[in-house]
Amino acid sequence: MSEQRQEEGRSGTRRVVVAGAGMAGVQTAVALREQGFDGDVTLIGAEPHQPYDRPPLSKAVLLGKAENSAFDVDFEALGIRLELGREVLGLRGADHELDTERGPVRYDVLVLATGAEPVRLPGSEGVPGVHLLRTLDDAERLRPVLARQHDVVVVGAGWIGAEFATAAREAGCAVTVVEAADRPLAGALPPEVAAPMAVWYADSGADLRTHTRVARVEPGAVLLDDGSRLPAGAVVVGIGARPATAWLAGSGVELGVHHEIVADAGLRTNLPDVYAVGDCASFPSRRYGERLLVHHWDNALQGPRTVAANILGAATGEPTVPYDPVPYFWSEQFGRFVQYAGHHAHADALLWRGEPSGAAWTVCWLREDRLVALLAVGRPRDLAQGRRLIEAGTPMNPRLLVDPARPLKAAAA
Repeated sequence: MSEQRQEEGRSGTRRVVVAGAGMAGVQTAVALREQGFDGDVTLIGAEPHQPYDRPPLSKAVLLGKAENSAFDVDFEALGIRLELGREVLGLRGADHELDTERGPVRYDVLVLATGAEPVRLPGSEGVPGVHLLRTLDDAERLRPVLARQHDVVVVGAGWIGAEFATAAREAGCAVTVVEAADRPLAGALPPEVAAPMAVWYADSGADLRTHTRVARVEPGAVLLDDGSRLPAGAVVVGIGARPATAWLAGSGVELGVHHEIVADAGLRTNLPDVYAVGDCASFPSRRYGERLLVHHWDNALQGPRTVAANILGAATGEPTVPYDPVPYFWSEQFGRFVQYAGHHAHADALLWRGEPSGAAWTVCWLREDRLVALLAVGRPRDLAQGRRLIEAGTPMNPRLLVDPARPLKAAAA
């Protein structure tokens, strides 16, 4: 056997290229090393900054409590080559080449981890004072806005809108949140669960306006569809995110209905030697019987381990390791710690543990008496126990489950 083939037998490939230097990309590179890959690993990122974690941007970095949120990873010691400030432009799978603004990059295996990009408010591009909150540069531009305690208008009452409104109120800004739907988190939670959260805005001193759309944004003001005009030293847009996959047009990579990369159970794409992980990719969930597109930090942390295992396993003929997690995320807003685990789309029962008017409560979704999802507000023990119960598919006793004084695990049938 040649020396080259011996090397391929140990590492599976000579070179893995990871496109995207966010959480999913960084963790993929690290997981490859942790699992024994000894070939070349190159991590390509569009931003010039040292790779960083995004959740602190809407909290510590935004409020000036931290300068950045760079990952504590010694890339040099791990033998991971960083190519930062290098935007990917296209993919030629037949040639095993990734096109970038500095020229082509050849790969043996490619991992697509380009994440998601924020949806922009139509008509707001180029208007002074309009901001997004997705990158470190976004947070640094917004930090002095909060420090000067400007009047702030937040467009969108989703997770990022609530987190930014929380930070702005903490900084002493007057905050108005404009939401087209009839409630906050309309795209994420059913009305009866989201309704108690609307009160949080008023309690914090923020003005939440539902059933309201932005008609126009102009320097220093936001005009609403009801004819009212809101003064705005800054406008922060948080109306959603979509997979950052436009650069894959014409590549042959299969995209789904949300323009996400369609990955299989092992997070492989339809192109040979190309994987996808994190916010840019959907995957089939056997647990929930449908394809999931998860735009949350934990997915970008867990998925890379599966990708790394399957890259190494492909070289040795190992069975594919399936990726089928219980989705999880958290949000800190208006003095509350909110956690969610699971997927409630096809639940047939919704049960409460505690009163939604209180400081701590949990909502549980069941299907055929098995826990499939839960939302915990100020009840981290419920979340931890519930996540394990979902993973195990444990039957539950609904009568016992609704007692908030009883540990959730004690409600197992």
